[in-house]
Amino acid sequence: ILANTVIENDMAVSQWPLALGKTSQRNSAFGAFAGYNAQWEDVVLGVEASYMHGSFKGSSSATMSRISGAALSDGQYHAVTATSAGSMEITDMGTLRVRAGYAYENFLPYMFGGVALGNANIVRSVTVSDRWGNSPANALAATPAVVTGSESQNNHLLYGYSAGVGVDMMLWGGLFARAEYEYVRFTGAVDTSVNTVRGGLGYKF
Repeated sequence: ILANTVIENDMAVSQWPLALGKTSQRNSAFGAFAGYNAQWEDVVLGVEASYMHGSFKGSSSATMSRISGAALSDGQYHAVTATSAGSMEITDMGTLRVRAGYAYENFLPYMFGGVALGNANIVRSVTVSDRWGNSPANALAATPAVVTGSESQNNHLLYGYSAGVGVDMMLWGGLFARAEYEYVRFTGAVDTSVNTVRGGLGYKF
């Protein structure tokens, strides 16, 4: 949005370090899992797929202002403010993982690792305000010219990896309860980590 403008050519506004930093949110979700296990004495190895639906989202913004120390190539002093904002919401997340556990009486503690896919809505925007005059004071007092640009990515596919630990506890027959912690890392336009603590029920056929 600043291509071939005086402030871009002389002040390199697009290169300003508008770091959005980190943001953290908490929410709940629900889902399901299915897999196949093989057992050798007390050692259990398996492959498992899980799916979770929820709303994992966060947003952040950053602002920077600068005044040119000298008149720019147009003979004017410029007072520029740039604001960058970003948000992302992960609505669906799935993992395919291998796990290894050790059966002890009615308990099966295990650990796992695998790949993860996510569906996300990503919005990024930038707003630049430019004021100018024949002196720094006049530039600050001038009416600003404002330009805005934005980019939206809906249903954007994310790739990443998954790792965690958990325990299954046999209740009755093939029915078991599960408690699990999983860490999922997605990298892309917005780097994202999702930490989940889960409880659920399953049935072993």
